[in-house]
Amino acid sequence: MRIAVYGSSLVSAYWNGAATYYRGLFAALAPLGHSITFYEPDAFDRQAHRDIEPPAYARSVVYPATLAAMDAALAAGAAADVVIKCSGVGVFDDALLAGIAGHRGLRVFLDVDAAATLEAARANPADPLHAALAHLDLVLTYGGGRPVIDAYMALGARTCVPIYNALDPATHHPVPPDPRFVADLAFLANRLPDREARVEAFFLDAAARCPERSFLLGGNGWHDKAMPANVRAIGHVRTADHNAFNCSALATLNVARDSMASVGFSPATRVFEAAGAGACLITDAWEGIELFLTPGTEVLVARDGADVAAHLNGLTLARARAIGEAARRRVLADHTYTQRALILDRLLRDTDRRG
Repeated sequence: MRIAVYGSSLVSAYWNGAATYYRGLFAALAPLGHSITFYEPDAFDRQAHRDIEPPAYARSVVYPATLAAMDAALAAGAAADVVIKCSGVGVFDDALLAGIAGHRGLRVFLDVDAAATLEAARANPADPLHAALAHLDLVLTYGGGRPVIDAYMALGARTCVPIYNALDPATHHPVPPDPRFVADLAFLANRLPDREARVEAFFLDAAARCPERSFLLGGNGWHDKAMPANVRAIGHVRTADHNAFNCSALATLNVARDSMASVGFSPATRVFEAAGAGACLITDAWEGIELFLTPGTEVLVARDGADVAAHLNGLTLARARAIGEAARRRVLADHTYTQRALILDRLLRDTDRRG
């Protein structure tokens, strides 16, 4: 199938947490017989911070962040068998969603932040999603489980299926420790309004409770945030350095955003990046974690900063390695993008036949 995708960015992970997901999913989907073109706007300084060259598995088209250029990008994808509009493009999202509604082929909405999308739709009866759902053949989400499926069906979706985050073993794997990232606890996340309070509760509070421990914070937006003296903030971490970031600390932390934690079943890409690298992962508690990793043996689960501190203080190097190795075995067995792509391929082909 010829597939046209309209998303935030394939070639830049700068202020773009969905990059790992797009790359892993479409890299695994292309060998199943699909020709993929990814259209992305030149916005938010992402093109100045490209971290990969256009990949072999997809044609990358960057268009100016203007309405006319967006219309041209939609017209260029008109011949595709499948058109996919991703959430969170950041430029003309509503117009893009309306634009694919009249597409002649299979019309898909790929929601990479379902909790936020649904909250906005519930709060606003005029939200364009309400009108668009009647024209969409598939809604795909990269997290959410039954609560998100039921919510989308209640809004009028024909079909809603989670295609969860996963691991691409070719890009995320164990590497030797890097002195730049040595710490007791490493945490990688951009600063976002609906994550900050949880970062304070799980990361900064844990750091304050463990003044003798070293904490490493990577990601954009933290430069003016007050932090304990034992926290080192290093700013944006290139995707090429994510393996070293995860492999150089005693443990790695995951903290879900408010909305994703509330709906559960929404593991971030960071969960699989860390597990794929064999890192010992500590995660905040959210419903459905056991679907992906087994608490206590493959991941450590914390209810607050006190739990994070307790996990860290009770963690030996040997136990951390055992947990990391168990997590890596689990995600390689059950949670790779090759497995996710097979699900998506079947959905596209079955829905196309029904159509």
